[in-house]
Amino acid sequence: MLDGVKQKITRLIADFEAERAERKRLQIELEKMATRNEAYKKQILELEREIDNLKLKGAFLSQGGDSAGARKKIDVLIGKIDKCIALVTDEME
Repeated sequence: MLDGVKQKITRLIADFEAERAERKRLQIELEKMATRNEAYKKQILELEREIDNLKLKGAFLSQGGDSAGARKKIDVLIGKIDKCIALVTDEME
């Protein structure tokens, strides 16, 4: 009877150790997947920005037909934005 209890305890300890090792393996895998997921999220954001930039560029090119004209339009818009920022800054002071 005592030998049977010892065998069961030994088996329980072995099962416990196996489950502990499996849990550790799964935790490591989860961390790797979380890191990979974060990298994919960053890549998605970067690609979305690139898509937006390409759409904007396409909108300017379809109007004028050349990249120099599109660049000039963008420069004009940036100039207008800078003037607006300057006006807002002056009003705040």
